[in-house]
Amino acid sequence: MSDTHTAGDKAPRKTASNGTTKSAAKSGRSRSREFALQGLYQFLVGNNEAADIDMFTRDLSGFHKSDSVHYDALLYGCIEQREILDALIEPLLDRKLDEISPIEHAVMWMGAYEFQHCIDVPWRVVLNEYIELAKSFGGTDGHKYVNGVLNGLAPKLRALEVESDRAKGKLREG
Repeated sequence: MSDTHTAGDKAPRKTASNGTTKSAAKSGRSRSREFALQGLYQFLVGNNEAADIDMFTRDLSGFHKSDSVHYDALLYGCIEQREILDALIEPLLDRKLDEISPIEHAVMWMGAYEFQHCIDVPWRVVLNEYIELAKSFGGTDGHKYVNGVLNGLAPKLRALEVESDRAKGKLREG
């Protein structure tokens, strides 16, 4: 067998450190969410200052491919509004907030923040993006927990959009 590729071969997909395959065609916004998640994790676990986290993150490999404006909004917005975001999230939890993993906590902050402030992103896209982040970086079933909380927030924070989907039959009641 030859190690060369013919012109008809597809480009190989890169394997992530956890063994899963990730597409090279990831959007700038998706990348910005990953970098913001890493930064918020540093904030929650290490109590690092936002400016220090930002400076460190911008030097990471691949940051130049992210949407830096969206990253800034998520990192600084979630840190500045953490009490408001926690107040939105807490009523939907089945345990104390300090018992939630920092990854899931940060993912829920980001989802709630996008629901409130990134109206140009459809609510179903927000939900899917954060479920995928929780699958990639969170605990075994963390994505299910994130899904439940963000699905609970969507009708409160994006009521018209969720109702429109229900009316069109894209979403079942309940």
